[in-house]
Amino acid sequence: MIGVRWVTAFLDTPSREAEPFWVAVTASVLSARRGGGTFATLVPAEGDACVRVQVVGDPPARAHLDLHVDDVDAVEVAGATVVRTEEGLRVLSSPAGIVFCLVPWGGESVRPRRASVVDQVCLDIPEHLYDRECRFWSELTGWALRPSDLAEFSYLERPTGMGIRLLLQRTGSTTAGVHLDFACTDVDAEVRRHVASGAEVVRRVPGDWTTLRDPVGREYCVTGRDPYSS
Repeated sequence: MIGVRWVTAFLDTPSREAEPFWVAVTASVLSARRGGGTFATLVPAEGDACVRVQVVGDPPARAHLDLHVDDVDAVEVAGATVVRTEEGLRVLSSPAGIVFCLVPWGGESVRPRRASVVDQVCLDIPEHLYDRECRFWSELTGWALRPSDLAEFSYLERPTGMGIRLLLQRTGSTTAGVHLDFACTDVDAEVRRHVASGAEVVRRVPGDWTTLRDPVGREYCVTGRDPYSS
């Protein structure tokens, strides 16, 4: 357990092309850029930011997690592979190959509250790696692993006030990945809003969620989970 204080979902894209779309669908404001123009934060109207954007040098458009901790250098991460270490940053890979970062905690503690909000990151895990990966993330965060109503999903019970929840999905793919999920009060209305902003519907699961594709081809989901629930 590393003492996760906050979680940020990062949208990694080879260009800035999708940034206006994500600003619109999250009803946020883009912060000043950092890191030579590479990074920016999607700042919510209230609460602390949970989503950031990053220009990366290679396709495809994708996502990753930042775990905010008190002391990046003091954390031991059993079972992870170190990808890169910089001052105030460690890039690691889970047993299934999901890349994530450890970064310093900046005091974030207030979960954004809206009728539509990015409040979940889904870890898409190949069947043969699923059990090991579930153990890894539960042990890493110290959050209890809970079963979902659907057999292919489990989730980690986040602490009170934490903005982002972690969902773990068993997939038929041979490679692991990450995608973002919105919670909202009206899936159909929310999907229409996203499509009007430039998204494309990939598939619908009536009553549960809709998978969409953003303007640069990155998939994400709009779900019917209560955005105000724990």
